Amino acid sequence: MQELQLLNDKLDTLLKRYALLQAENKRLKETVAEQTASIQGLNVKLSDLEQEIVAVQIGKAVLTDEEREKMKNHLGSVIGEIDKILATLND
Repeated sequence: MQELQLLNDKLDTLLKRYALLQAENKRLKETVAEQTASIQGLNVKLSDLEQEIVAVQIGKAVLTDEEREKMKNHLGSVIGEIDKILATLND
């Protein structure tokens, strides 16, 4: 009878440990999921920043000051034409 009680006590202890381990496992899985989501968000940010850096480097490397000024003037004239077209459409 005493052996049965001892076995029952051990079983209770194991069941309690099992429940604690399940709770810890659940908590750890939630933490991993949160960190994975955070890492994915940071990877997207990093990718965006890398693209931005490349664009800036290309802009600096390709265009001289004179070319930039020509581009600004050209964009200004294109925007002016668009404004004229919009104005005629609104009439």
